[in-house]
Amino acid sequence: MTTIAFIGLGNMGLPMARNLLRAGQDLRVFDLVATSVAELASEGATAAQSAADAIQGAQVVISMLPASRHVEGLYLGDSGLFTQLQPGTLVLECSTIAPESARTVHKAAAEHTIRMLDAPVSGGTAGAAAGTLTFMIGGKAEYVEQARSIFELMGKNIFHAGPEGAGQVAKVCNNQVLAVQMIATAEAMAMGVANGLDPAVLAEIMRQSSGGNWTLEKYNPWPGVMENAPASKGYSGGFMAELMAKDLGLAQETAQHFGNSAPMGALALQLYRMLLKQGKGKQDFSVIQQLFIE
Repeated sequence: MTTIAFIGLGNMGLPMARNLLRAGQDLRVFDLVATSVAELASEGATAAQSAADAIQGAQVVISMLPASRHVEGLYLGDSGLFTQLQPGTLVLECSTIAPESARTVHKAAAEHTIRMLDAPVSGGTAGAAAGTLTFMIGGKAEYVEQARSIFELMGKNIFHAGPEGAGQVAKVCNNQVLAVQMIATAEAMAMGVANGLDPAVLAEIMRQSSGGNWTLEKYNPWPGVMENAPASKGYSGGFMAELMAKDLGLAQETAQHFGNSAPMGALALQLYRMLLKQGKGKQDFSVIQQLFIE
Protein backbone atom coordinates (compact mmCIF):
# COMPACT_ATOMS: atom_id res chain seq x y z
CA MET A 1 0.00 0.00 0.00
CA THR A 2 1.29 3.44 -1.00
CA THR A 3 0.78 6.59 1.04
CA ILE A 4 -0.52 9.25 -1.35
CA ALA A 5 -1.08 12.94 -0.62
CA PHE A 6 -3.88 14.37 -2.78
CA ILE A 7 -4.12 18.15 -2.91
CA GLY A 8 -7.10 19.75 -4.65
CA LEU A 9 -10.52 18.14 -4.28
CA GLY A 10 -12.62 20.01 -6.81
CA ASN A 11 -15.02 18.58 -9.39
CA MET A 12 -12.24 16.43 -10.85
CA GLY A 13 -9.95 15.90 -7.88
CA LEU A 14 -12.58 14.58 -5.51
CA PRO A 15 -13.67 11.58 -7.63
CA MET A 16 -10.07 10.87 -8.63
CA ALA A 17 -9.06 10.74 -4.98
CA ARG A 18 -12.07 8.59 -4.16
CA ASN A 19 -10.96 5.99 -6.71
CA LEU A 20 -7.54 5.80 -5.07
CA LEU A 21 -9.20 5.34 -1.70
CA ARG A 22 -11.46 2.60 -3.00
CA ALA A 23 -8.42 0.83 -4.42
CA GLY A 24 -7.01 0.55 -0.90
CA GLN A 25 -4.39 3.31 -1.02
CA ASP A 26 -3.43 5.15 2.16
CA LEU A 27 -4.73 8.60 1.25
CA ARG A 28 -4.01 11.94 2.91
CA VAL A 29 -6.15 14.77 1.49
CA PHE A 30 -6.26 18.55 1.59
CA ASP A 31 -8.38 21.24 -0.02
CA LEU A 32 -9.31 24.79 0.94
CA VAL A 33 -12.95 23.63 0.92
CA ALA A 34 -13.26 21.81 4.24
CA THR A 35 -16.44 19.96 3.26
CA SER A 36 -14.61 18.12 0.47
CA VAL A 37 -11.91 17.01 2.89
CA ALA A 38 -14.53 15.91 5.41
CA GLU A 39 -16.39 13.94 2.75
CA LEU A 40 -13.35 11.81 1.93
CA ALA A 41 -12.36 11.55 5.59
CA SER A 42 -15.76 9.97 6.26
CA GLU A 43 -14.85 7.34 3.65
CA GLY A 44 -11.49 6.51 5.20
CA ALA A 45 -9.01 9.13 4.04
CA THR A 46 -6.85 11.06 6.49
CA ALA A 47 -7.86 14.72 6.63
CA ALA A 48 -4.89 17.10 6.53
CA GLN A 49 -4.90 20.65 7.89
CA SER A 50 -2.67 22.00 5.13
CA ALA A 51 -0.80 20.91 2.03
CA ALA A 52 2.37 20.63 4.11
CA ASP A 53 0.51 18.39 6.54
CA ALA A 54 -0.86 16.24 3.71
CA ILE A 55 2.58 15.30 2.39
CA GLN A 56 3.85 13.92 5.70
CA GLY A 57 4.99 10.35 5.08
CA ALA A 58 3.77 10.36 1.45
CA GLN A 59 5.68 8.55 -1.26
CA VAL A 60 3.45 10.09 -3.95
CA VAL A 61 1.92 13.57 -4.21
CA ILE A 62 -0.95 14.28 -6.61
CA SER A 63 -2.23 17.79 -7.20
CA MET A 64 -5.28 18.98 -9.14
CA LEU A 65 -5.49 22.77 -9.00
CA PRO A 66 -7.21 25.51 -11.04
CA ALA A 67 -4.33 27.36 -12.72
CA SER A 68 -0.59 27.89 -13.16
CA ARG A 69 -0.30 30.37 -10.31
CA HIS A 70 -1.80 27.88 -7.87
CA VAL A 71 0.60 25.13 -8.92
CA GLU A 72 3.64 27.39 -8.75
CA GLY A 73 2.47 28.71 -5.38
CA LEU A 74 2.11 25.18 -4.04
CA TYR A 75 5.49 23.82 -5.08
CA LEU A 76 7.91 26.72 -5.58
CA GLY A 77 9.64 29.20 -3.32
CA ASP A 78 11.22 28.98 0.10
CA SER A 79 8.03 27.61 1.66
CA GLY A 80 6.92 25.50 -1.33
CA LEU A 81 6.44 21.77 -1.06
CA PHE A 82 9.64 21.00 -2.98
CA THR A 83 11.60 22.27 0.02
CA GLN A 84 9.71 19.86 2.28
CA LEU A 85 9.38 16.68 0.24
CA GLN A 86 11.82 13.82 0.65
CA PRO A 87 14.21 13.34 -2.29
CA GLY A 88 12.80 10.79 -4.70
CA THR A 89 9.16 11.59 -3.96
CA LEU A 90 6.96 11.09 -7.02
CA VAL A 91 4.85 14.16 -7.89
CA LEU A 92 1.97 13.75 -10.35
CA GLU A 93 0.78 17.24 -11.26
CA CYS A 94 -2.62 16.75 -12.91
CA SER A 95 -3.78 20.36 -13.25
CA THR A 96 -4.15 22.00 -16.65
CA ILE A 97 -1.57 24.79 -16.72
CA ALA A 98 0.65 26.62 -19.19
CA PRO A 99 3.35 24.38 -20.69
CA GLU A 100 6.02 26.94 -19.75
CA SER A 101 4.77 26.95 -16.17
CA ALA A 102 4.98 23.15 -16.11
CA ARG A 103 8.56 23.30 -17.35
CA THR A 104 9.43 25.79 -14.62
CA VAL A 105 8.02 23.47 -11.97
CA HIS A 106 9.80 20.48 -13.53
CA LYS A 107 13.12 22.34 -13.33
CA ALA A 108 12.60 23.13 -9.66
CA ALA A 109 11.59 19.52 -8.97
CA ALA A 110 14.82 18.24 -10.53
CA GLU A 111 16.85 20.66 -8.43
CA HIS A 112 15.32 19.05 -5.31
CA THR A 113 15.72 15.49 -6.66
CA ILE A 114 11.95 15.11 -6.95
CA ARG A 115 10.52 12.83 -9.65
CA MET A 116 7.82 14.88 -11.37
CA LEU A 117 5.34 14.35 -14.19
CA ASP A 118 2.90 16.85 -15.64
CA ALA A 119 -0.19 14.75 -16.23
CA PRO A 120 -3.35 16.67 -17.16
CA VAL A 121 -6.47 14.64 -17.80
CA SER A 122 -9.39 14.38 -20.21
CA GLY A 123 -12.72 12.66 -19.69
CA GLY A 124 -14.68 15.09 -17.56
CA THR A 125 -16.29 14.51 -14.20
CA ALA A 126 -18.01 11.36 -15.46
CA GLY A 127 -14.64 9.89 -16.46
CA ALA A 128 -13.14 10.92 -13.14
CA ALA A 129 -15.93 9.17 -11.25
CA ALA A 130 -15.76 6.05 -13.42
CA GLY A 131 -11.97 5.84 -13.32
CA THR A 132 -11.75 6.06 -17.12
CA LEU A 133 -9.75 9.25 -17.55
CA THR A 134 -7.12 9.80 -20.20
CA PHE A 135 -3.77 10.98 -18.81
CA MET A 136 -1.48 13.02 -21.09
CA ILE A 137 1.94 12.90 -19.49
CA GLY A 138 5.10 14.93 -19.82
CA GLY A 139 8.37 13.95 -18.20
CA LYS A 140 10.86 11.10 -18.09
CA ALA A 141 9.69 7.76 -19.49
CA GLU A 142 11.06 5.92 -16.47
CA TYR A 143 8.92 8.04 -14.16
CA VAL A 144 5.85 7.26 -16.25
CA GLU A 145 6.43 3.55 -15.78
CA GLN A 146 6.99 4.02 -12.06
CA ALA A 147 3.67 5.87 -11.80
CA ARG A 148 1.66 3.74 -14.23
CA SER A 149 -0.02 1.57 -11.58
CA ILE A 150 -1.28 4.70 -9.81
CA PHE A 151 -2.53 6.31 -13.01
CA GLU A 152 -4.38 3.09 -13.84
CA LEU A 153 -6.41 3.39 -10.62
CA MET A 154 -7.85 6.65 -11.97
CA GLY A 155 -7.85 6.21 -15.73
CA LYS A 156 -7.76 3.76 -18.60
CA ASN A 157 -5.70 5.61 -21.22
CA ILE A 158 -2.14 6.45 -20.18
CA PHE A 159 -0.15 8.37 -22.81
CA HIS A 160 3.44 9.51 -22.52
CA ALA A 161 3.27 12.63 -24.68
CA GLY A 162 6.96 13.48 -24.44
CA PRO A 163 9.41 15.42 -22.26
CA GLU A 164 8.68 17.97 -19.55
CA GLY A 165 5.61 20.07 -20.39
CA ALA A 166 4.48 17.82 -23.23
CA GLY A 167 1.41 16.67 -21.32
CA GLN A 168 0.23 20.25 -21.06
CA VAL A 169 0.79 20.88 -24.77
CA ALA A 170 -1.28 17.79 -25.60
CA LYS A 171 -4.03 18.93 -23.23
CA VAL A 172 -4.44 22.42 -24.68
CA CYS A 173 -4.46 20.97 -28.21
CA ASN A 174 -7.16 18.50 -27.19
CA ASN A 175 -9.32 21.08 -25.45
CA GLN A 176 -9.12 23.47 -28.35
CA VAL A 177 -10.53 20.73 -30.60
CA LEU A 178 -13.22 19.96 -28.02
CA ALA A 179 -14.29 23.60 -27.76
CA VAL A 180 -14.49 24.02 -31.54
CA GLN A 181 -16.51 20.80 -31.84
CA MET A 182 -18.90 21.93 -29.13
CA ILE A 183 -19.45 25.32 -30.77
CA ALA A 184 -20.00 23.80 -34.21
CA THR A 185 -22.44 21.24 -32.80
CA ALA A 186 -24.37 23.87 -30.84
CA GLU A 187 -24.60 26.12 -33.87
CA ALA A 188 -25.87 23.28 -36.09
CA MET A 189 -28.37 22.08 -33.47
CA ALA A 190 -29.84 25.58 -33.19
CA MET A 191 -30.06 25.94 -36.97
CA GLY A 192 -31.79 22.60 -37.40
CA VAL A 193 -34.31 23.10 -34.61
CA ALA A 194 -35.11 26.62 -35.83
CA ASN A 195 -35.99 25.05 -39.18
CA GLY A 196 -38.38 22.51 -37.68
CA LEU A 197 -36.20 19.47 -37.02
CA ASP A 198 -36.58 17.34 -33.90
CA PRO A 199 -33.35 17.89 -31.95
CA ALA A 200 -32.99 14.21 -31.05
CA VAL A 201 -33.47 13.14 -34.67
CA LEU A 202 -31.03 15.77 -35.95
CA ALA A 203 -28.44 14.77 -33.36
CA GLU A 204 -28.67 11.11 -34.37
CA ILE A 205 -28.44 11.93 -38.09
CA MET A 206 -25.26 13.95 -37.54
CA ARG A 207 -23.85 11.40 -35.11
CA GLN A 208 -24.15 8.66 -37.74
CA SER A 209 -22.89 10.87 -40.57
CA SER A 210 -19.73 12.70 -41.53
CA GLY A 211 -20.40 15.38 -38.92
CA GLY A 212 -20.12 12.86 -36.11
CA ASN A 213 -17.88 13.87 -33.21
CA TRP A 214 -17.32 13.29 -29.47
CA THR A 215 -19.84 15.98 -28.54
CA LEU A 216 -22.61 14.22 -30.47
CA GLU A 217 -21.58 10.86 -29.03
CA LYS A 218 -21.25 11.78 -25.37
CA TYR A 219 -22.21 15.37 -24.56
CA ASN A 220 -24.93 16.87 -26.71
CA PRO A 221 -25.49 20.55 -25.80
CA TRP A 222 -29.22 20.61 -26.60
CA PRO A 223 -31.41 20.09 -23.50
CA GLY A 224 -33.26 16.79 -23.43
CA VAL A 225 -31.33 15.01 -26.18
CA MET A 226 -29.09 13.12 -23.74
CA GLU A 227 -30.62 12.43 -20.36
CA ASN A 228 -27.36 12.44 -18.40
CA ALA A 229 -25.62 15.29 -20.21
CA PRO A 230 -25.22 18.58 -18.33
CA ALA A 231 -27.47 20.26 -20.92
CA SER A 232 -30.38 18.20 -19.58
CA LYS A 233 -29.57 19.23 -16.01
CA GLY A 234 -29.63 22.98 -16.42
CA TYR A 235 -26.00 22.91 -17.59
CA SER A 236 -24.90 22.00 -14.09
CA GLY A 237 -21.92 19.81 -13.23
CA GLY A 238 -19.39 18.82 -15.82
CA PHE A 239 -16.60 21.12 -16.99
CA MET A 240 -17.17 24.79 -16.24
CA ALA A 241 -17.21 27.30 -19.10
CA GLU A 242 -14.69 29.48 -17.26
CA LEU A 243 -12.23 26.58 -17.24
CA MET A 244 -12.71 26.05 -20.97
CA ALA A 245 -12.02 29.75 -21.50
CA LYS A 246 -8.86 29.36 -19.40
CA ASP A 247 -7.70 26.38 -21.45
CA LEU A 248 -8.40 28.16 -24.73
CA GLY A 249 -6.33 31.07 -23.46
CA LEU A 250 -3.49 28.67 -22.69
CA ALA A 251 -3.80 27.25 -26.21
CA GLN A 252 -3.45 30.74 -27.68
CA GLU A 253 -0.41 31.46 -25.52
CA THR A 254 1.15 28.16 -26.59
CA ALA A 255 0.48 28.86 -30.28
CA GLN A 256 1.95 32.36 -30.04
CA HIS A 257 4.99 31.11 -28.16
CA PHE A 258 5.93 28.85 -31.05
CA GLY A 259 4.68 31.15 -33.83
CA ASN A 260 1.71 28.99 -34.80
CA SER A 261 -1.58 30.28 -36.18
CA ALA A 262 -4.74 29.14 -34.36
CA PRO A 263 -7.67 31.21 -35.72
CA MET A 264 -10.36 28.66 -34.81
CA GLY A 265 -9.07 28.54 -31.26
CA ALA A 266 -9.05 32.35 -31.12
CA LEU A 267 -12.69 32.50 -32.22
CA ALA A 268 -13.66 29.81 -29.71
CA LEU A 269 -11.96 31.80 -26.95
CA GLN A 270 -13.86 34.93 -27.96
CA LEU A 271 -17.20 33.09 -27.77
CA TYR A 272 -16.44 31.55 -24.40
CA ARG A 273 -15.42 34.93 -23.05
CA MET A 274 -18.84 36.18 -24.15
CA LEU A 275 -20.38 33.50 -21.93
CA LEU A 276 -18.31 34.67 -19.00
CA LYS A 277 -19.51 38.25 -19.51
CA GLN A 278 -23.07 36.88 -19.36
CA GLY A 279 -22.34 35.35 -15.95
CA LYS A 280 -22.38 31.75 -17.20
CA GLY A 281 -18.80 30.85 -16.35
CA LYS A 282 -19.79 28.44 -13.57
CA GLN A 283 -22.09 26.45 -15.85
CA ASP A 284 -20.95 23.51 -17.97
CA PHE A 285 -19.13 24.51 -21.14
CA SER A 286 -21.97 23.08 -23.26
CA VAL A 287 -23.97 26.17 -22.19
CA ILE A 288 -22.42 27.70 -25.31
CA GLN A 289 -25.62 26.38 -26.90
CA GLN A 290 -27.48 29.36 -25.43
CA LEU A 291 -25.50 31.81 -27.55
CA PHE A 292 -27.31 30.44 -30.59
CA ILE A 293 -30.88 30.28 -29.30
CA GLU A 294 -31.29 33.49 -27.33
